[in-house]
Parts: sequence; structure tokens; C-alpha cells
Amino acid sequence: MLGLGDVWVFMAYLLCIASAILCAVYGFVKWNDDEEPYTDEAKRWVQEEAEIEKTL
Repeated sequence: MLGLGDVWVFMAYLLCIASAILCAVYGFVKWNDDEEPYTDEAKRWVQEEAEIEKTL
């Protein structure tokens, strides 16, 4: 059977392939999911940058 000596070797191959597929699906689902809430520090930084850009 494809040079596999034992059922456990077959299971290892199968689980490796399954985990690769699962990782690809997870990556596809989370591709553009960058919805991190802004912290107060980040909001303050954005305001400071906008003020600096106005002065330039």
C-alpha cells in the first residue's frame, strides 16, 4: 500500500495532509480579518500625526 509499512504511518501522512488543509482554510477565512480595536494610545497617536501633517 504505497510503501507504507504500518497503519500508523498512513495515519501520520493523513493527519499531516489534514492539518495542512485546515491551516489553509483558516488562513483563507482570516485573510483580511484585521479588526483590532483601537486603543486610546493609538487614537492619540493618529490625532498627533494628523496635526503634524497639517503643519507641514
